[in-house]
This record gives sequence, C-alpha cells and structure tokens, in this order.
Amino acid sequence: MLGRTYESQTCSVARTLELVGERWTLLIIRDAFLGIRRFGDFAARLGIARNVLQDRLERLVEAGILEKVPYQERPLRHEYRLTAMGRDLWPSIVALLQFGDKHLAGPAGPPMLLLHRGCGGELDDRRFCKTCGAAVEPREVEPTPGPGGAKVPEATAAA
Repeated sequence: MLGRTYESQTCSVARTLELVGERWTLLIIRDAFLGIRRFGDFAARLGIARNVLQDRLERLVEAGILEKVPYQERPLRHEYRLTAMGRDLWPSIVALLQFGDKHLAGPAGPPMLLLHRGCGGELDDRRFCKTCGAAVEPREVEPTPGPGGAKVPEATAAA
C-alpha cells in the first residue's frame, strides 16, 4: 500500500497530493462544488463506506479545505462547506472533469455539463463562458446532466 506522504519530495504537487490525492477525497471535493453539504448526502451520492467518508471529511476539515458548520442543534448536526482554500481547487476540479470528458467519456458524451447561470453557455478550458465570454466562478455554474446521462444532485447551490 502506498503511503499518504511524500516526505522525500520538495514539490508543491506532492504536498497537494498529500491533501487531495486519494480518490474519495477528490470526489468529495467535486460534490462539495456541486452543492452537497451533509454527511448523509455525500454517503448516498458516493456510495462510500461511512467510516471512510468520516475519515476523509475530518482530514479535509483539518487541512482547511472544508469547514464543519452546525445546521441543527437538537440533535447537533453539521454540514461541510468549502473554505477559501477549498474553493481554490475549482480550476483543478474543472480541469479533471474536462480531461475526462475529452478523453474518457462514453460514446453518448459527457455525463455532466457545467453551464453559466447567467446565459446558459458551456465553460471552456479556462472556465470562461463560451457564449458570453464571462469568467465563471463556482457560484455561477449550473451543473446539468450531459448527453452521457449523469444524475446531478438535488443540492446544486454551488460552493
């Protein structure tokens, strides 16, 4: 089994991989950008074991990528929100999605499209709207099922 750290590497890529390089972690961050906030919603959408999800969420909170915010007092329940540090992962998540769409999508096409809420245009590879030319931030994105047919989660209030 590979270790989680790259102590012999003096490299920002290696340091970033220590935080987000595990596959469930990137999928949690992806879903946080799609508006998923609550533990049960992450678990249901990802199909991840609850103990693994708890571990990954705790690591993301400790690293400062997510913050744990109470949304109910009795019983106490929390949701997870992207911090400024987490929102800085937006370009990387979009780049991974677009790489997958270009090279790995099935014959039907991409499973999900990221559309500009302002005009409905798709994002280009620099996160600009192909229709109106605006630079598009996470809150200005409407995730929509693509021709490849992914179901977009109900909670789509982007990060």
